[in-house]
Amino acid sequence: MFDFLWRAIVIGAAATALLDLWALFLQRAFGIAPPNWAMVGRWVGHLPRGRFVHEDIGRADPVPNELAIGWVFHYAVGIAFAMALLAIWGTGWAKNPTLIPALIVGYVTIGCGWFILQPGMGAGIAAMKRPNAMQIRMLNILGHTVFALGLYGAALLTR
Repeated sequence: MFDFLWRAIVIGAAATALLDLWALFLQRAFGIAPPNWAMVGRWVGHLPRGRFVHEDIGRADPVPNELAIGWVFHYAVGIAFAMALLAIWGTGWAKNPTLIPALIVGYVTIGCGWFILQPGMGAGIAAMKRPNAMQIRMLNILGHTVFALGLYGAALLTR
């Protein structure tokens, strides 16, 4: 059990950190704004109140520590997906990683954003309510491919 947990934490956190470095690169190289984790934290902060869907999360009541909540949630989700990867393919995968399982999990994470997070925050399914929906979708695909490569790379480094 300890082997499973430490690998999931390290692999998930490392893959999430790589995704954050990717966002920083996009911001510096192309002026693309990084994710606003405060708004994600606001969405998470409203969940215990029974509010899952917002018309516009930016107009929802702020919650205390929403930026910190957003960052913690971001990393917790990355670790949870690493746990799912290890639960499905086993800790043996982490000791001898292959790319395909990491890509599968990485692409599943796109669906979570498109069908849970974005609609819940008021952007619609796959950001369809946003004027730059296609750009957002492409950035989601690229970013979560980077996340998948991070899962694979972190497993390689910890095997």
